[in-house]
Amino acid sequence: MLMQPLLSCHQIAKRYGATNVLDCEQFSVEAGEIHALLGANGAGKSTLCRIMAGLVQPDSGFMRLDGNEYRPTTKQMAEARGVEIVQQELNLIPTLSVAENLFLTRLPHRGGLIRRSELRARARQALQRFGLEEIDPDLTVGLLGVGRQQMIEIAAALDRSCRLLILDEPTAALSSGEAATLFQHLRELRRQGVGIITITHRLDEVLEIADRVSVLRDGLHVRTANIDSFNKDSMIESMSGPQKLGQASFQSHMTSRCLLQVEHITGGIVRDVNFRLFAGQRLGIAGLVGSGRTELLRLIFGADCADSGSVLLDNRAAREKVRFRHPRQAVAAGLAMVTEDRKQNGLLLTQSIRSNSTLNSLGKRFSRWGLVQGAQENRVVDEMISALEIKCQSREQPVTTLSGGNQQKVAVARWLVRDADIFFFDEPTRGIDIAARRRIYRLFDSLAQAGKGLVIVSSDLEELLETCDHIGVMSAGEWTGLFERSSWSREQIMQAAFSGYQETKVAIDG
Repeated sequence: MLMQPLLSCHQIAKRYGATNVLDCEQFSVEAGEIHALLGANGAGKSTLCRIMAGLVQPDSGFMRLDGNEYRPTTKQMAEARGVEIVQQELNLIPTLSVAENLFLTRLPHRGGLIRRSELRARARQALQRFGLEEIDPDLTVGLLGVGRQQMIEIAAALDRSCRLLILDEPTAALSSGEAATLFQHLRELRRQGVGIITITHRLDEVLEIADRVSVLRDGLHVRTANIDSFNKDSMIESMSGPQKLGQASFQSHMTSRCLLQVEHITGGIVRDVNFRLFAGQRLGIAGLVGSGRTELLRLIFGADCADSGSVLLDNRAAREKVRFRHPRQAVAAGLAMVTEDRKQNGLLLTQSIRSNSTLNSLGKRFSRWGLVQGAQENRVVDEMISALEIKCQSREQPVTTLSGGNQQKVAVARWLVRDADIFFFDEPTRGIDIAARRRIYRLFDSLAQAGKGLVIVSSDLEELLETCDHIGVMSAGEWTGLFERSSWSREQIMQAAFSGYQETKVAIDG
């Protein structure tokens, strides 16, 4: 007699307007297995998982949990049946403490008052179990970086007793060490009989941790098999069809013209950073989560105020050194920044693709005598949708209805329309599938060929190795190395990434 799956889905369909986003004939997950769910952006992965978690209602089909009918209409109903989800977009409340976010729906109380000492003690235990004991439970969670916030959200889910855990891009903002810690927890949950579904675009992780793999393409279920039936090429082929994606050879467009010179920038955890960016150069910045990569970009861009240091821009006739106090000063000077957290800082989610794409450029490109030139605006937006292959119904579609990867492409489009001289990309391919990554990489190449300077922060070292002329490394707030493409090695870059923390540890121990 065959054992029934923990959760099974049958003929699950979902439409938004005239668009079929999901028509999944079958999908199941067993108790005690890690099941990877793969597919390109817009394939229906997140929609299917959100249906399983009670966040979205299917138009047709049915589900069974342990053989019994399962039709949650809210997240709370799913959680009551033991189904937990950690979504790709952060859902923490930034103004509350770490402890309050960990136990938001389970706050210990008596007589209507929160028992703060018990809350702190339980939070410390939860953080310690997940290797986060250095985080103060009373710290406001919004003060943490995106990677640490992601860890907090996963820790909150793992602290609950669940039968099925759904993770949507759980390692997108995590360092390799943090991802390894997460995998240890997932393996332990698997031994305890918990079913785990993970959505990821990192195929190495799939090969490392998954027991089975299912692939969706254009909303349809195309393949499920044990992990030993897959390799990277077969996963890519299943996601994109028979035609494999070729990897173009790298071509440098870097010139000797210096567009940006950063001198002794200091602020927050960032200490005395210096580097230069040249026309046509793609400069990657590597480092562990919390190393100061994002903070460095924000200081240069004026999103945070630097304590000291300056920048020198080539396009300024006076060639004076400046320190931006507000992002609008940086934008006016020819800088653009695609932020790490598109939901909070990069997009107006309720507005259209058109509005988001042209928001920073209305006065510069699409306005005459105070009137918006609608025809020109529409033409440019349509060209951008085509160039980035944004999957949408029209330019007027609200960004909130797009998949995470397509939202990221709109965030990139916003600055491409602006046509700046210097582009800062902070985690530009976070949550984006392999095919979309290639299109972003081709955009990097075309921008560099046009003489733009690019600074690319990424937690994915392989991405930087593939796309950049040079890679700088941040470690514990310091710039610890600059590596040239012709002579770099992964080992050297990783040593530089850890060097600042090793020095800090020695100083503390001493």
